[in-house]
Amino acid sequence: MSGHSTYVPKSAIGRWFESRLPIMGLIHSSFVVFPNPRNLNYYWTFGGILAFMLVSQILTGVVLAMHYVANVDLAFNSVEHIMRDVNYGWMLRYLHANGASMFFVAVYVHIARGLYYGSYKEPREVLWILGVIIFLLMMATAFMGYVLPWGQMSFWGATVITNLFSALPGVGETIVTYLWGGFSVGNPTLNRFFSLHYLLPFMIAGVVVLHVWALHVPGSNNPAGIEKKTDKDTLPFHPYFTVKDAFAVVCFVIFFCWFAFYIPNYLGHADNYIEANAAVTPSHIVPEWYFLPFYAILRAVPDKLLGVLAMFGSIAILVFLPWLDSSKVRSGSYRPAFQVFFWVFIANAIVLGWLGGKPPEGLYVHASRLCTLYYFAYFIVILPLLGKFERTRPLPASIAEAVLGTSGSASAMAGSVAASPNTKG
Repeated sequence: MSGHSTYVPKSAIGRWFESRLPIMGLIHSSFVVFPNPRNLNYYWTFGGILAFMLVSQILTGVVLAMHYVANVDLAFNSVEHIMRDVNYGWMLRYLHANGASMFFVAVYVHIARGLYYGSYKEPREVLWILGVIIFLLMMATAFMGYVLPWGQMSFWGATVITNLFSALPGVGETIVTYLWGGFSVGNPTLNRFFSLHYLLPFMIAGVVVLHVWALHVPGSNNPAGIEKKTDKDTLPFHPYFTVKDAFAVVCFVIFFCWFAFYIPNYLGHADNYIEANAAVTPSHIVPEWYFLPFYAILRAVPDKLLGVLAMFGSIAILVFLPWLDSSKVRSGSYRPAFQVFFWVFIANAIVLGWLGGKPPEGLYVHASRLCTLYYFAYFIVILPLLGKFERTRPLPASIAEAVLGTSGSASAMAGSVAASPNTKG
């Protein structure tokens, strides 16, 4: 629960306003005195990094929308106009385009942390499901945004991905026609995608509010995977975690700016600097890097319908994860067998991303099928069986003990930071 607010406005106007709309009291109880587990490591700062990136994407996107023209005859040139003629337009465009990649870097780390430390387990199931919904909205927003520059890869990526829905029996053709606004990718498609790309980030912001609200009911999970028991287990959010999050955000922004200012086109595709041409098909159509693992799963299945179901199922299965993982121990730090399968899963996801960028032929297809098999087996077979047969390490009695050791001395704290598995990373 949120910490009890002790906020008292100093001015008469502040007291008058607070008695009618206690916004500052809510902020104070939720983000100042809110008790957090004292053993949170830097993986927990990616929530703040994601909030920063969402705001950054919305702000740069709104300004870019003021100059962009959603018309198939003008879209490509309007992007060039932004790059060449608008004051700092090149910077805004590079920040926005690379910001999408940084957003996905942060969200994949955030998801991996949740998977390792069991942040999806009771009582945080709704919190986890809201996170999966945010992830889906992010993917839809990013896909539609990639179409807007109306380059070759934008046009053909939109054609290939939207055509996937035609595999759905009965409703597939209707969905595709609605997405296109006609019988092929064209001006109505671009208008639809621009409208949705502008709208969805605000929907993401709304779900993020619910996500934070759901987080503040049970409180944050922690590396030890045990609940808070006493005040010794917690520290107030400010200044301890605000400073830690701020430092992590600054480090991440340096990394982000290095991409945006020094290698802004590294993660893009050269064909997208060629205006869309329906008569010329690129030799190798690939989506952005953050879609490649799912693209590899799609192509690994020889049947079109089953491939589409596998691709969407690879994300939908995350919703059921709280019930698929049957282990009573939450944190992977105390599950030695789980750690092996988890890191194989992470390596498998990275290999899937690499395979997604390769031609769908020969050994690449066979490797994709093996990786796809392990991806689903991890959730459907491995996690349920581990919960029944795995021998786990003993858990600490409290968060304070996990941080300070049994003696509670300063030297014990230093030793635990150096040696305890729940403080790594």
